[in-house]
Order: sequence, then structure tokens, then C-alpha cells
Amino acid sequence: MEQGELDALLTAEGLALLDALDPVETTADVARTVSRLRAAGHSPDLVSAVVGQVRLRSRAETKFGPFAARMLFTRAGVEQATRMAVAAHHAGRMRAAGIERVADLGCGIGGDALAFAGVGMEVLAVDADPVTAALAAYNLRPFGDAVEVRSQRAEEVDLSGWDAVWLDPARRTSGHSETRRVSPSDYSPALDWAHALGERMPVGMKLGPAHDREALPDEVEAQWVSVDGSTVELVLWSGALARDGVRRSALVIRGDASHELTAPADTEDEPVHELGAFLHEPEGAVIRARLVGEVARSLEAGPIAPGIAYLTGDAALTTPFVSSFRVRETLPADVKALAKALRARGIGTLEIKKRGVDVDPALLRKKLNLRGDASATLFVTRIGGRRAAILADRV
Repeated sequence: MEQGELDALLTAEGLALLDALDPVETTADVARTVSRLRAAGHSPDLVSAVVGQVRLRSRAETKFGPFAARMLFTRAGVEQATRMAVAAHHAGRMRAAGIERVADLGCGIGGDALAFAGVGMEVLAVDADPVTAALAAYNLRPFGDAVEVRSQRAEEVDLSGWDAVWLDPARRTSGHSETRRVSPSDYSPALDWAHALGERMPVGMKLGPAHDREALPDEVEAQWVSVDGSTVELVLWSGALARDGVRRSALVIRGDASHELTAPADTEDEPVHELGAFLHEPEGAVIRARLVGEVARSLEAGPIAPGIAYLTGDAALTTPFVSSFRVRETLPADVKALAKALRARGIGTLEIKKRGVDVDPALLRKKLNLRGDASATLFVTRIGGRRAAILADRV
């Protein structure tokens, strides 16, 4: 969004027009809506702004639910914003640590700041981009004087009197629409500055889940977060926000439920097990946190092969930290033989999972030419140095 579009949108006319528009889902919908609004005499900037916001609100529903219908966004802001379910956990940790005033540096469109203010904290929300800061101010307006929004560089903020900092370094090039990822050495603010800040005061710092583990400071708590099967972020907690004796954490959120696994360090893996009656797929947060061994022991299971994060065992056990499957049989790994075996079993709906092999599940599905009314899950992986195809059913 450009400044002209923002100026046109943040008017009584602009906001009323936005709220009156029906959903715009297809390219044809966009064309019709733009033509109708231009014919009604609305300016090009206003038309572009309101049509863009209707589409962004629809996309943002996956992260913000019904709140999205009363918020304003940039495309980059939607992509980079913290999901509300995750932000609520961040806010809960802040409150549990006794934090009353938090500075949100790199606030984006205000997702985390909304959660902080929602649990009664006083919030300073800061973003270097003036347009993004203006949208954050709009989104945070229901909290009145409890939230101050500024357009300012994180490094320039006076943090005197603030109890803690929430920090989301920019990990992409600047812009409101098309952006690309940058290397950690180009994050803004710089990671060296951010880590030094964490040594002086309590800091929660959001990073990508694939961030280099070797670059993690020893004294922080590293928490990986999975939401509905996707690993979405890594948070480094320092000072009073880091829990005693915890250096590795996997937070798993599915729907309204959440579960957490913690440890003082990476846990040791279990020995390789022969394929048993059950196969377990650990959550991505568990794998990233290197707590697979802890989960394996709770399931009386072990990995099916070295370096493959599928667990197997004979105990009829499961846990919120894995998806569990009952093994039917091992099928031929050759595509033609596999297709014949699946057709013989009447399997027309197949969930395909893979690890340790160079397989494109979508391409494999086409080659299998599935037919039938039955359904199953197929694991394509390696066992004993050879490719294996394991047919299973979700527990």
C-alpha cells in the first residue's frame, strides 16, 4: 500500500466504503468491483485501497479469525504476522513473568501488540515503516491510551521504564507486497544488537523456525512452535522470560488445545527399532527442538532408521506431540508394483508422507493412478539403507 492509498482509506468515506463491500475472491470479482466503484466516482487510490483490503481481510482470517474483518493490512503484514493463537501464548508468558509494560519493536500490523494489550499490559508498538505503523495504530485503536504507536527504528527507542521487549526482526526486504527473505546477517535490527539487548533486559525474539541452531545463545530458552501441523516460528526468551532449567521447548497448538514439551537441553535419540505395529510422526516443533528422543521414550518407540524422524513401536500409545498410525503392511517401493498393490486394495484416497527420499508426493500420486473407495496413508522413506513404502491408517 502506498501513502496515497493509505490517505484515501483512512477517511470516513474510505472506511465506510470498505465495510460495505462484499467479498472479492476472483480476478473477475476484482475487475467488476473496480469498474463499479470507478463509475460511482471514487478516486483510483481509494478504489485500489478498499479492494486490496477486502482481499487481504479474507486471507488474514486464517491468522486473526473474526478480528480480521475490523483490521487493516498490507500483504507483507499478513504474511509475517503472528497467528492470534500463538500471540496469546506470548502474552500469557509475559503476564506470568510479571510484565506490565512491554515494548513491541517491529510490531508490523500489530498482531502481537493486540494480544499484549488484550491481557491488560501497557504497550509501545514500534515499526520503522510509516505506512505499517499507521495500520498498526488503526488496528490497536480499541485499546486507547494503553497503547502508543510510533514509526521509529528499533535501535533508536528509549526503553527506560519498560519491563520487557518483544522483538520481531525484519527477515525480508522492505515493502508492503512482494518481499524476499534475507540472510540472518541482514536482519533489521541486527541480531548482534538484539542478543545484546537480551542480556540487559527480558526479551522475547521471534525468528524463523529454521534459524541456525549453532547461532543460538547458550543462556536463552529456545521455543519452537507448531500450529495445526505447521512449524511456524522459533522464539528466544531471555532474562525473566526464560524459565529456570528450560533451554529447549516445543509448543504444539491444534485448534483450541495446546501442549508443551520442555527439556534442559537437546535430548538423546533412542536406538533404531525394527518396524512395529505403529508408526509415529513427530510434530515439526519437536523435531526442531531435538526432543524426538523424549517423545520416543514416552511411546516405547524408536526411529525406523538413523536420521529419519519417524518413530515405530508395538505399544498402543500416542501423545499430542505426534500423529500416530497403525501399520497395515510394507508394499513394494517400485512405482508400478506399488500402483498395482494399491489398486488391488481398492485405495482411491491416499495421504502420502515422505522422509529421507527424493520423492514428489503430487507427482507420485499421478503415477499411481489410484482407484477405489478405500483410504489410507502411505509413508515413503528409507529402512536399512533401502527405499520402503509403508501402508498405514491414522489412529
